Amino acid sequence: MKIWDTIVIGGGQAGLASGYYLKTSGRSFLILEAGGQAAGSWPYYYDSLKLFSPAKYSSLPGLPLASPGERYPLRDEVIAYLNEYARFFELPLVFHTRVIEVLRNNTGAFEIHTSSGKTYLSRTLICATGSFNKPYVPKITGEQTYKGSITHSAFYRSPEAYKDQRVIVVGRGNSAVQISMELAEVAHATLAVREPVSLVPQRILGRDIHDWFKWFGINSVWPIGKKLALNSSVMDLDHYRQRLKEGKPQQRPMFSAFYEEGVVWENGEKEKIDQVIFATGYRSNYEYLKRLDALNVNEEPLQKKGVSTAVEGLYYVGIPGQRSFSSATLRGVGPDARYVIDQAKKF
Repeated sequence: MKIWDTIVIGGGQAGLASGYYLKTSGRSFLILEAGGQAAGSWPYYYDSLKLFSPAKYSSLPGLPLASPGERYPLRDEVIAYLNEYARFFELPLVFHTRVIEVLRNNTGAFEIHTSSGKTYLSRTLICATGSFNKPYVPKITGEQTYKGSITHSAFYRSPEAYKDQRVIVVGRGNSAVQISMELAEVAHATLAVREPVSLVPQRILGRDIHDWFKWFGINSVWPIGKKLALNSSVMDLDHYRQRLKEGKPQQRPMFSAFYEEGVVWENGEKEKIDQVIFATGYRSNYEYLKRLDALNVNEEPLQKKGVSTAVEGLYYVGIPGQRSFSSATLRGVGPDARYVIDQAKKF
């Protein structure tokens, strides 16, 4: 059986950026992708998702997004771009191939078992499955008695299905704010938060904030950039601050419990609610690495800057805050991939 220099798990933006640098390095490699296209999680995001970074900062290495500039690309444009990226560089993707388990054989090679029944061998392994494939919904008292609908933003697509309903969106990040804003146009929408939404101006002195990030090095490996990546600040992209002031949507402290017909707010007030959408993020899903002892007790990778500290030859790309503020974004995943591939070449 052939032993590849590197196998990449995941064919989204992190896997494609890794593929670009692997190809330029001359190493033999494959990219294993569970889905049927080179777009990672993007096809599963809500229809109206808009990037909060301008098009000029929203590309992978080697191929700019079409018509770069100050505009903010939408989800479908990003999907088309990622698929075109894979075609343009003729990256060796193997679709409909979900990795089930990774072992280390007696020669030291990684043994990668897949849903197709095929096994692959590689000297090094890059996990580029990111952190957006395991939706997290916190446990709330009384949820078993609630007769309305509880879902996660991962399954939200558009506001039409919520017209004229009473809807709560839980969360204070970009997805929570964007979804609640568009729901407020067609429904009675409330944004439930542990702390008030923290808004950052999109433009400062006439320039997009990402220009300032670039000029002051916050997009790079500065510790301040990494700290920003791990908090929940939201870019004030479409007059969010003004719309929250106007109560579109209404922002309220997180409810304390469910009851049969709705929720109980902190002050004891009960409110009838039709649907609750949790925009509460995701958890890493590296279950396929469990038998390598590569994860900590919280099932997060044991790694530093994308290099495993537990398993030699194992690497990661696409982890939020991996090396910088922008590590898990289109604009930031490229530098991380280049760093990881440089490390892998030493193995």
